[in-house]
Amino acid sequence: MEPVAVVAVAFWAMLPAYVPNNAAVLVGGGRPIDAGRTWRGARVLGDGKTWRGTLAGALAGIALALVLNAIEPTVSAATGIPLPTFPPAAMVALPIGAMVGDAAASFLKRRTGRARGAAFPGVDQFDFVLGALFLTALGAFEWFVATFTLPVLLVVLVLTPLLHVGTNVVAYRMGLKSEPW
Repeated sequence: MEPVAVVAVAFWAMLPAYVPNNAAVLVGGGRPIDAGRTWRGARVLGDGKTWRGTLAGALAGIALALVLNAIEPTVSAATGIPLPTFPPAAMVALPIGAMVGDAAASFLKRRTGRARGAAFPGVDQFDFVLGALFLTALGAFEWFVATFTLPVLLVVLVLTPLLHVGTNVVAYRMGLKSEPW
């Protein structure tokens, strides 16, 4: 596969996992998932992980996968790049895995004494990707193996931090986030 095609497939395949956290920031708020509970003297997840944000993020990722499936024939024909379509298991696993990965990072932040919004280099950029890839490998294994080849995975690992930092800076400047990371 040509380098441009590898980048296109990586970006396309990860879009349903990239969108949920952004949607959660826009729609979030409400009741925290951990309901204020603590464990070993610290919040389990914190106020930033809410049921509304998690549901909105998951639904946004699923909706995006449906849209991508609908436009795939046109986009693939126009670009000459065969882009993947999402089977139902991948449609659900990518965004839910992203949300679970992000929640796991919040759990780790609380365990290491980091406040909500505090930087956690490496974890902040890859938590949702690892969650999405792991859950997708469990739920849609054949599709995962066919789509996330080694070159595609390498692009995901390079592209994700760039996109993550870029979107966070934009959200910060728009007043949607209290920190730019």
